[in-house]
Amino acid sequence: MKVIFLKDVKGKGKKGEVKEVATGYAQNYLIKNGLAEEATAANISTLKAKQKKEEKVAEQELEDAKKLKETLETLTVEIYTKAGEGGRLFGSITNKQIADELKKKGFKIDKRKIELGEPIRALGVTNVPVKLHHEVTATVKVHVKEKN
Repeated sequence: MKVIFLKDVKGKGKKGEVKEVATGYAQNYLIKNGLAEEATAANISTLKAKQKKEEKVAEQELEDAKKLKETLETLTVEIYTKAGEGGRLFGSITNKQIADELKKKGFKIDKRKIELGEPIRALGVTNVPVKLHHEVTATVKVHVKEKN
């Protein structure tokens, strides 16, 4: 029996795949538990339409990420903090602080997307990569200044 997988089933198939499985397994387990549906002509056409729609959404997300990259790369984030001798900071600047500063400027970026290898511990300008999409990574300049 041919079925369309609605969810990933370990060892059998991934979501959206059309595969041949044993009739009893399909009826008694996959369909009963909502993991798959029978591969009728109507269901297959619905699946193809859904896949086209998902491709368009993914394309739009990529375009949005590219536009956001252009704006972020012109931006300089300024963070003020206390510093000691030789420009060493008391504490450090983390990706959460950078995300908060970006939020103040109107960019909602998750702190987990900011790929800061280790926290910034010195005054000056640091280039910080921000992963906007699995294909798009922007570089934001973070300028750490001493607080008076």
